[in-house]
Amino acid sequence: MPSRTTTIAAASGLHARPAAMFVQAASKSSLAVTIGRPGETPVDARSILSVMGLGAKCGETVELTVEGEGAEQVLDDLIANLQTDPEA
Repeated sequence: MPSRTTTIAAASGLHARPAAMFVQAASKSSLAVTIGRPGETPVDARSILSVMGLGAKCGETVELTVEGEGAEQVLDDLIANLQTDPEA
């Protein structure tokens, strides 16, 4: 089960529009995807309420885990999503 850490680039963190865009990207895959702060219990990355409930802010580090075939490509795509500020 591959996992990676990345930093959130969106100025508003994972709130509203950036969270919705991330959840939409995570949902495109049929794989199980989780997100959370390192050392904390991760949440389902395909749930907008769970992702927004993290309260992750700009500049914070999060850990993504993907399970299944093609996980590395899904991780690449999701990390690119989090490293982009859609409001910039």
